[in-house]
Amino acid sequence: QVQLVESGGGLVQVGDSLRLSCAASGRTFSSYVMGWFRQAPGKEREFVAEIRWSDYFTHYAASVKGRFTISRDNGKNTVYLQMNSLKPEDTGVYYCAAATSSDYNIWGQGTQVTVSS
Repeated sequence: QVQLVESGGGLVQVGDSLRLSCAASGRTFSSYVMGWFRQAPGKEREFVAEIRWSDYFTHYAASVKGRFTISRDNGKNTVYLQMNSLKPEDTGVYYCAAATSSDYNIWGQGTQVTVSS
């Protein structure tokens, strides 16, 4: 059974940086797409960024492009989300997810990110 475990969330100030990690266990992800999503209080969960395991192709939401960077470490089976220039609107629970087919079907438990002004 595949498991995804996020870490690295916390409380930061506007303009600070955080790096989230998503450690995958259970099987390799050579054919998967890995993504980050977030959900703010009272809002729908939204896409943040994704990376294709096979060729490093990345895609970002417009709201984070230029500030966030998604990357991966094959040896550690881990995906990262480097978040710079954080804003209050970046506050939310951040989820790591894996798509084994056309949809994201494996989810982590989430990690809280709070950006204080």
